[in-house]
Formats: sequence, structure tokens, C-alpha cells
Amino acid sequence: MNELPRKVIGAAVIWRDGKILIDRRKPGGAMGGLWEFPGGKVEPGESISDCILREIREELGITIAVGEPLITIEHTYETFTVVLHVHHCQHVDGEPQPIECDEIRYVSVAELDRYEFPAANVEIINALKQAA
Repeated sequence: MNELPRKVIGAAVIWRDGKILIDRRKPGGAMGGLWEFPGGKVEPGESISDCILREIREELGITIAVGEPLITIEHTYETFTVVLHVHHCQHVDGEPQPIECDEIRYVSVAELDRYEFPAANVEIINALKQAA
């Protein structure tokens, strides 16, 4: 059996005024239309923190401070395995823009259940609920 491609992702739980920023993936493409915690693929030689800073600047046009790790998840989908390194982050500067997504919302931890996320994100939401 062939080994599935492995994607290492830095993801941000961005806090502002007690709420978390989530974004909705553009329709079409992998998991289009689902909500997610913003982030992206770690480039060769890049630290998780540097990846998160870069991705958030590229995707949302804001500056954040990367804080403590929340959880690391390994999840296998049908065609690939994803390793999510999730960090608590603070919104520092700028107004988030939907540069590479369809929509942005700030929601409370309790409101996360109202949104449809990719399967791997369920563990992130559970970790946030336990920390709340």
C-alpha cells in the first residue's frame, strides 16, 4: 500500500475580545465551503510560528502574535494525512480581509458548534471547549 501524502500545517486560533476568528473556505476545491481555523502549509526550513505569521498575513492581511501551542493533531483523510500544529494567537493589528477565503467571522467557543468544519478540526474545537 502506498503511503499517503503528508501535509504539515500551522493553524491559528486567533483571539480578539474573547472571540475566535474563523474563515470559510472558497467553494470548490478540497473541503470547499467548510469553516476552518486559518493557517497553511509549513514551507521547508520554516518554523511553525513563522508559518502561522506568514499565512495569516497572506490570507487575512493582519498581524498576529503567535502564542502557546493548543494541540497537535494527525488526521488521515482518503487522499492525504494532515498534521495540524495549532497555536493560540492574539490579533495585534489590521482588519481581517477575506483575501483567500469567502468569509470571516469572530465567534465564541460556544458558537463553534453552529459551523461545519473539516473532520480534523473537531479535535481543535474539543480542546478549546476543555480549556474554556
